[in-house]
Amino acid sequence: MTLGEPPAPPAAFRRALETLRPAEVRPEIELEDIPAPQRLAPYSGAVGASVYRDDDELAVGRLIMLFDPDGQRGWEGPFRLVAYVRADMEPEITSDPLLGPVAWSWLTEALDSHGASYAAAGGTVTRAVSEGFGNKAEDPVTTELELRASWSPLDEDLSAHVAAWCDLMCLAAGIPPLPPDVAALHPRPARREDPKVP
Repeated sequence: MTLGEPPAPPAAFRRALETLRPAEVRPEIELEDIPAPQRLAPYSGAVGASVYRDDDELAVGRLIMLFDPDGQRGWEGPFRLVAYVRADMEPEITSDPLLGPVAWSWLTEALDSHGASYAAAGGTVTRAVSEGFGNKAEDPVTTELELRASWSPLDEDLSAHVAAWCDLMCLAAGIPPLPPDVAALHPRPARREDPKVP
């Protein structure tokens, strides 16, 4: 290390970061590395994702890994995962009073089904209705579900947590989880922009 160069991240953080981006995901999901917030913890990493059916984007999300060797208040250990998922939903679904508990159970059941060890989970489920006014009055009314959650993984291998988050996004998009005996396929190539018409 030379003078003025920041110290290398701790080995535990580097090992966990390697497991944040899985080699295989469902074909409906496109993952990408995104900038991680810098002020929440000394070290962080993040991935973003979109869920597609054909060319329709059904859900988007991000998963942020925070690492503080000393831990922080409310964490159980040095790691914390922060997840966000947003999906369009039919109005009759978002008006169901059980949507909040059901959406939260999608996360906890996905974590449990992948064998992800965790503690101190918490979060919120929000239903949003968007209406247009003025020159946007013709826009259709849209309804969305947003789930924000955080939990403390109890080991450095985050692959089960990432798989659970991917399942959560698919469930929010209305796509059922894969059966346990069915493997996910390699991710499809990055989408290309449609050519511009002069």
